Amino acid sequence: MKVDVILGLQWGDEGKGKIVDYLAEEYDIIARFQGGPNAGHTLVINGRKHVLHTIPSGIFRSGCLNLIGNGVVIDPTTLVKEIKALKEDGIPVEERLVIAKRANLILPTHKILDAASESAKGNSKIGSTLKGIGPTYMDKTGRNGLRIGDLLDEDFIVKYELLKNKHLSLIQIYQYDFELEDMEKEWFAAIEEIRKLNLVESTYFINDHIKNGKKILAEGAQGTMLDIDFGTYPFVTSSNTISAAVCTGLGISPKHIGEVIGITKAYCTRVGGGPFPSELNDETGEKIRQIGHEFGATTGRPRRCGWIDIPALKYACFLNGVTAIVITKMDILQQFEQFYAADKYVYDGKTTTELPFDMCKTAVAVTLQAFKNWGDNDITKDNLPDEVKTFIAWLENQLDVPVKWLSFGPEREKLVFLEG
Repeated sequence: MKVDVILGLQWGDEGKGKIVDYLAEEYDIIARFQGGPNAGHTLVINGRKHVLHTIPSGIFRSGCLNLIGNGVVIDPTTLVKEIKALKEDGIPVEERLVIAKRANLILPTHKILDAASESAKGNSKIGSTLKGIGPTYMDKTGRNGLRIGDLLDEDFIVKYELLKNKHLSLIQIYQYDFELEDMEKEWFAAIEEIRKLNLVESTYFINDHIKNGKKILAEGAQGTMLDIDFGTYPFVTSSNTISAAVCTGLGISPKHIGEVIGITKAYCTRVGGGPFPSELNDETGEKIRQIGHEFGATTGRPRRCGWIDIPALKYACFLNGVTAIVITKMDILQQFEQFYAADKYVYDGKTTTELPFDMCKTAVAVTLQAFKNWGDNDITKDNLPDEVKTFIAWLENQLDVPVKWLSFGPEREKLVFLEG
């Protein structure tokens, strides 16, 4: 059995949570493979809004196991709060959640280091969510990190103190004021709760389920353009967000990868600093922000808004080997008499669909393709206005990938399947 993948094709916030929740009933396991609580997957179920930061988006489906894989970094405090909120809504989290012992832990001092480092950058801030993600991945690659499995060791507190003291010495360099005592108290209370959960050697767990024919969906966080290697560096996240990271983030062979479902908004957004060629710094951009409720699910920060970016999408599609596309927020385009797509980049005196090596230093303009909207027509598979068909056909021709789903709102039922 193949492992299907679902991930974002832009700078995150594409609506992955809703799509995973919708598809989850077709799968036995939903597995997060990278990122941390800087992710914010928003779902609206029975009129109630839920935001997941670490737990996979299949947690609302009975009979579906949810694995937090080894490629994820976990903040115990955030995770326990998330579990508590779900349990208050009647979700039997302990029955449905499995955590990889190899996943790295975010310590309180990781978050302080993150804030101190970002503060010291002044006008060069990269837009960190200040969740401790970057410092945790740095300790992981520096072979200093603590992992979920370490919580079961008798000498865990010794390991913790060693790493904490290393962080404290680094924080002194920044001359940054902080309070640690309350954060530590809450953190240690949280790890006591995590010790009670189902902690597994995830490589064996996931491969045994593959061997036994279980259907698995790997859920990505953030988006392709935030990938540490292939995104708009240095305005990126600290992990690999592309489909190749499924193998290292879950411990499976590339031969097990099946369908790769890429998600894009019908327009484009970005949180924090960094290049954004199709950005609209005008009334139109503000209108998209307001009617699209474009404010970060994790940070609450207003998102930068612009038209859909075709060169970046083409890049994301071939990097990930995308086999099908979901377009979300189609309903927002209905609010414009005419909307646009950025179909080409212009830089260094040439017009192209290729991204420059360093988008942070290269001035990139865009050319635009105009489209008509489709008014207030209700959209169903059997009632697709010609304007919708024109836009989708154009996108498929540009990207050479079929569009299989269209989303016209945050609810489960506002998703139109175009095939089958």
